[in-house]
Amino acid sequence: MIAGLIFMTIGQSFVSPGAEVVKLPGTYQFTEGPCWVKGDRLIFSDIPASKIYVYDGESVTVWREKTEQANGNTLDSNGVVWSCKHGSRSVDLYDGDKVVKVLLMDFDGKRLNSPNDIAIHKSGAVVFSDPSYGIRADQMELDGKYVYEYLEGKLRQIYKGRNQPNGLVFSPDGKTLYVADSGDSGIDVFEYKPGAELKKTKKFDSPGPDGIRVDKEGRIWAACWDGVNVYSPSGELLENIKFPEQPANLCFGGKDGDVLYVTARKGVYSLKLSVRGVMPGF
Repeated sequence: MIAGLIFMTIGQSFVSPGAEVVKLPGTYQFTEGPCWVKGDRLIFSDIPASKIYVYDGESVTVWREKTEQANGNTLDSNGVVWSCKHGSRSVDLYDGDKVVKVLLMDFDGKRLNSPNDIAIHKSGAVVFSDPSYGIRADQMELDGKYVYEYLEGKLRQIYKGRNQPNGLVFSPDGKTLYVADSGDSGIDVFEYKPGAELKKTKKFDSPGPDGIRVDKEGRIWAACWDGVNVYSPSGELLENIKFPEQPANLCFGGKDGDVLYVTARKGVYSLKLSVRGVMPGF
C-alpha cells in the first residue's frame, strides 16, 4: 500500500474510509486502457510494448502480444473487447482469448488517425475518439480529429474535436455523451441520441483530462494532470485524488464496481471506493 497520498474533497469523500492506494505488480512503459472484463479480471494496455496485460487479483500476465500499440479498451454486452490501436490505426475486436477481428480502419476511403478511446451505448452504438497521437502530421489523411459513431454497420463523424479529443463516456441513462480534450483542457458535454446529430450543451474546465468514466450516480471521474478528479454532471469539482504517477486512464472494477483502477505511466493502481462505478458490458 502507498500511504500519505492526498484526497482533496469538497464535502463527502468517495474513497472508502481508511482505504489506501495499492500498486499492482509490475513496471511498464506506458499504461493505458484499463477495462474490467468477464471472469473478474482487469485488462490494460502497455502502448509502447504493444501488449495487453491481464490482472486476476494476484498476478499480472500477458493477455495479448503484438497489439499494434493498443490504447483504450472497452467491453460490450457479449463479453467482446473493443480495442483502439495507434499502430494499425484501427478499432479491433477480441472475441474470447483467440479470435481477433479488425473492424474499422478508414472513413470515406481515408485512413483513421489514431483511434484512442471507446465507449458503447446501451443501444449498441459505438463511439470512439480519433486524435493524432501516435502519428506524424504528414500521415494524417483526414481533415481533422473527430469523434465517430459506429451504428448498424455504418461509420459517421459526429464531432470535430477542438484539439485532441480523447476519453469519452456516456451518462448512466445514455442521454449524455462526455468527451475529454487532452490537448485543450476541458470536457465537452453533448445531448446524445443514437444516429442523431449531437447537441452540445456545455463545456467545463478540467486540467488535461485523458480517460473518463462515470459512477452510478452520474458523477464524472477523469484522469487528469493533477490526479483523478471527480465532477458533478454540471462540472463542479467534488474531489481530487492524488496518485504516485500522473493518471492516464481509469475504470471501475471488482464484483460491485467499487474498486477504482488507474493506469498511470509505468504503474497500475487500485483504490477501494465508497461508491459504485458503471462497468461497461456488465
